Amino acid sequence: MGGHTEEAVEMKEIDMRSLSFSRHHNFPYKVGVPPKQKFWTEFAAAVKETFFPDDPLRSFKDQSRSRQFVLGMQAAFPIFEWGRRYNFDKFKGDLIAGLTIASLCIPQDIGYSKLANLSPQYGLYSSFVPPLVYAFMGSSRDIAIGPVAVVSLLLGTLLQNEIDPEKNVVEYRRLAFTATFFAGITQATLVVQQLCWCDRFGFLIDFLSHAAVVGFMAGAAITIALQQLKGFLGIKKFTRSTDAISVMHSVFSSANHGWNWQTIVIGATFLAFLLFAKYIGKKNNKLFWVPAIAPLISVVLSTVFVYITHAEKKGVAIVKHIEKGINPPSAKEIYFTGHYLLKGVRIGIVAGIIALTEAVAIGRTFAAMKDYQIDGNKEMVALGAMNIAGSMTSCYVATGSFSRSAVNYMAGCQTAVSNIVMSVVVFLTLQFITPLFEYTPNAILSSIIISAVIGLIDYDAAILIWKIDKFDFIACMGAFLGVVFASVEIGLLIAVSISFAKLLLQVTRPRTALLGKIPRTNVYRNIQQYPEASKVPGVLIIRVDSAIYFSNSNYVKERILRWLTDEEERVKAGGLLSIQFLIVEMSPVTDIDTSGIHALEELFRSLEKRDVQGQW
Repeated sequence: MGGHTEEAVEMKEIDMRSLSFSRHHNFPYKVGVPPKQKFWTEFAAAVKETFFPDDPLRSFKDQSRSRQFVLGMQAAFPIFEWGRRYNFDKFKGDLIAGLTIASLCIPQDIGYSKLANLSPQYGLYSSFVPPLVYAFMGSSRDIAIGPVAVVSLLLGTLLQNEIDPEKNVVEYRRLAFTATFFAGITQATLVVQQLCWCDRFGFLIDFLSHAAVVGFMAGAAITIALQQLKGFLGIKKFTRSTDAISVMHSVFSSANHGWNWQTIVIGATFLAFLLFAKYIGKKNNKLFWVPAIAPLISVVLSTVFVYITHAEKKGVAIVKHIEKGINPPSAKEIYFTGHYLLKGVRIGIVAGIIALTEAVAIGRTFAAMKDYQIDGNKEMVALGAMNIAGSMTSCYVATGSFSRSAVNYMAGCQTAVSNIVMSVVVFLTLQFITPLFEYTPNAILSSIIISAVIGLIDYDAAILIWKIDKFDFIACMGAFLGVVFASVEIGLLIAVSISFAKLLLQVTRPRTALLGKIPRTNVYRNIQQYPEASKVPGVLIIRVDSAIYFSNSNYVKERILRWLTDEEERVKAGGLLSIQFLIVEMSPVTDIDTSGIHALEELFRSLEKRDVQGQW
């Protein structure tokens, strides 16, 4: 790729009279032999470096037992660390932020629960218990916890493939709790992999490249928006498939008799209002509260309108009854045995990884904006613990919400206490206010979700990916098209597969570059990137930009010989000095195994047959 960033490779000017590339030449500088160590000492050091590269227990060294206990509590519950410095000024910021995101999350949660094919109260429950757990265990100050559109859709799609949510309501709900439990287990146990590979959030997450995530999120946004056409248009019979072709066929086949014009007017009016509110918020950051409270205003106004006009009697679908109060514990509803156990595990793993990926990306984004660090281990444990606790308290998978976190940040949140404030408001809503949502039209919930997911389509990121790396763009579009025209899980599989294929190509086909000398300097650079760089007559300089081991050693050898063959043909055609010396610049080569050594030996023998002296 032309835009690939090259590491600086500085070489001394070549003096042709003093060059000698024979393997028997005595060089002034030699590679030192490391001091010999006992096998077990070397093995123990390698194990520690591999599995505990950041020495997570170093803060406990030389500390009293009481101090170690305090450090352990602070490690498990960060609130005990930053809570000592908490004051009223910070609480004022958290209170305003918590109230603001609560006004946003209540209407969103009711809509997101429909994406998961669950009753509205379960979306509200998921913004009650999980945020409390995260506030005590998480390390991000800005992330706002609750259900999100992508995970809700993913969960609903996977669950309905196993159980019909309309015919088997109880079994469906139990499988949702089971999937949520194992999503939490997945997130919490990935901390082991985090210790093994410093700052890596699970081996599957490693294969979700940025490009794949951009495409996946955009595809999910389109899919979610299309799913909302049922409520937006007032269609009663709608396909259970999520691909664009099935959805659009269902929409247009219902055009003559299935659409309700009153519903369309309500949905279109408030969608325009919501989009206008978002536009105002983007134009002026001080008006961030306008798009934050716009969904709640829309719910209140549309509910009052439907109640006064009795629009529900004219075909406008409404939310109807929402259970008041808090549900009893749901631990007994989780499948720990039986036919649905493995299904719940499989769905939970997929949902847990996607939820973790989204939360980590959001947490890092806002941490960078405020110049602080989030702890990857604590994030995984916190997210896992909150979903485990949520599965036992009538919640489904919760994670960090970008829209709420952005509002939380703009509202001036100081700590995770804003999540506690939001949780308290949701609790009061469940206890006293839910009956007021009975006449809320489904169209307004669809409008809220459509306006929310539009932000997941990142055109600028896709354009940048196209400019930088065409293979990355293929991964992006593959994930996008897979989600839109197949299903969420197929899109996810395509995203992982293409990213994995790219990784294999980079490992098995490392980059090599032909180097030339920059005029009036002693610096050598890739001649494709630096056209002014000139080749040294009679000398071919090639750089290998990767470690050399069994998977690519043969390719490296053949690629170097091809460079040599091409260059010999070029100089022969031009009547120039034939190639007498080959230099393989191996500064970027960080590792080489026995296969790599054998490949270099074979290369050296090939050079001898060509009467070319080689050195690396």
